[in-house]
Amino acid sequence: MEIVFVGLPIDRDEVEEALEAAFELDGEVTGAGSGMGHCHLDLEVAESLEAAVALERLQRVLSKLGVAGCATMNVSH
Repeated sequence: MEIVFVGLPIDRDEVEEALEAAFELDGEVTGAGSGMGHCHLDLEVAESLEAAVALERLQRVLSKLGVAGCATMNVSH
């Protein structure tokens, strides 16, 4: 899945580290980029992890960091 941030108030690396910690063996950040007022992280999630569980975990991390409001998720299969 791709997570796009507009107006991210913290460093993108902080979000990446929090996602890596939250997903441990169930996923990993496989790419990132930034420019023109936005940035993104690519999060690859294990197929064994249900989509609803992955999204809930992602939302929990983003909310804890206070960045859920500036994020949109694009899920691809």
